[in-house]
Amino acid sequence: MKTISAKKETVTRKWILIDAQGKVLGRVAALVAHILRGKHKPIYTPHVDTGDFVVVVNADKIVLTGKKLTDKIYYSYSGYPGGLKETPAGKLLAEKPEELFRMAVKGMLPKNSLGKAMLKKLKVYRGNSHPHEAQRPQIMSI
Repeated sequence: MKTISAKKETVTRKWILIDAQGKVLGRVAALVAHILRGKHKPIYTPHVDTGDFVVVVNADKIVLTGKKLTDKIYYSYSGYPGGLKETPAGKLLAEKPEELFRMAVKGMLPKNSLGKAMLKKLKVYRGNSHPHEAQRPQIMSI
């Protein structure tokens, strides 16, 4: 028997739809990162992007546990003196829930060009509708 190593030309990708309404942010993000990496497939190869496309809807109805809405702070630094910006998770959830979800998933992916390619397959939407009906995504229940 031989071990088969996946090649990027032979990988078939599906589209998966996940409804995040009422779900905990970290648990959904971990599942999405797992699917984006392709670890749910028997052909998974660490150095090849074998993952599927993921469409997440209702990102604005995601839940944060504990006191994370007020205590969890996201930082961004412009590089200039005094350029440190602090944003609480509650404000980010109210204004840009797509970005909050994308940042959670990004932290769970590899920190290299392969991780950036995997993150491009993530599509996050605030409401219940999405423009990917033509791809016929399969609904995954959590």
